[in-house]
Amino acid sequence: MLFMASCGTNREDVDWAITGFVKPEGENPIIYPDSISKFYCPMLQDSVKWEEGATFNPAAVKMNGNIIVIYRAEDDINQGIGSRTSRLGYASSSDGIHFQRMSAPVFYPDIDNQKDLEWPGGCEDPRIAVTEDGTYVMMYTQWNRDCPRLAVATSKDLIHWQKHGPAFAKAYNGKFRDIPTKSASIVTKLYGDAQIIEKVNGKYMMYWGEQFVNVATSDDLINWMPEVDSHGDLVKVMEPRKGYFDSQLTECGPPAIITKDGIILIYNGKNLSGEGGSKEYAAGTYCAGQALFDLHDPSRLLKRLDKPFLTPEYDFERTGQYAAGTVFTEGMVYSEGKWFIYYGCADSRVGVAVRDNKNIAI
Repeated sequence: MLFMASCGTNREDVDWAITGFVKPEGENPIIYPDSISKFYCPMLQDSVKWEEGATFNPAAVKMNGNIIVIYRAEDDINQGIGSRTSRLGYASSSDGIHFQRMSAPVFYPDIDNQKDLEWPGGCEDPRIAVTEDGTYVMMYTQWNRDCPRLAVATSKDLIHWQKHGPAFAKAYNGKFRDIPTKSASIVTKLYGDAQIIEKVNGKYMMYWGEQFVNVATSDDLINWMPEVDSHGDLVKVMEPRKGYFDSQLTECGPPAIITKDGIILIYNGKNLSGEGGSKEYAAGTYCAGQALFDLHDPSRLLKRLDKPFLTPEYDFERTGQYAAGTVFTEGMVYSEGKWFIYYGCADSRVGVAVRDNKNIAI
């Protein structure tokens, strides 16, 4: 299999980062819209081509030796970003490149106790990590076209899911339940070939956020407490930087991972238009960055890349719903000595980039 080099970083100190990813030549996009598969939608009470409009923003985990990608799919009933309904599809691969998809979604807005929060927009942008006992924890966005909410679901097989509702529903007497929240990266650690959810300072932990990065902790992986300051406001542990690729947004990506240097958070940076943005990238471009946090004080940012390690290069990453150019990382898997990163391409397709792990001491 041939590989074509993807965007690297500049010559800054990046020994702590997981860089050097390449995109398999001729293989991307690996998942794309399908106008054949249909699904009987319990909300519409009708059959719908649930992944006809777009397939993008994937979670990824290892299960029974295979890599499973849970991807966001949109129908084509309405046009425009945020106007369609999102459901989550299931795809499996033995090599991380070639996938077999299920014909129906495995997670979707239903007639259940989350209906008011998930209809009509649906279920968006999953990130998934697994516990030592084999429970898969999914953080996703509930979208009722009024307010996006970060929510939790769990599963033992990635097909049958239990919805637990908004992650911050109980925190601080519900103070953050009804404000816009999304994009959570639960902290994990690599044990051999298994990437497992790991406690930090005695609690489960995640980085989350879109406009900026915040930290939240949990005792049960279902109810989460975001970090607040003395005034009760959310603490910003990382923010956009003027003049850089992440000048507008710093949106959390795949599950964060503990390394010998600290906690690595892979995130998605959006470039601001106008004077505050980077001149190296088009306005609105999404690129992938990395930040390093202190393991003993996870709110303390130690380092971050000044250059993205993954950028939109190809037509399929620059055309579709988001033509400004997008690589949007949400899934990362370690398998057989390699890291696989799965990303959304222009809100329309799913791509993969791969790196050999032999020179990285995790």
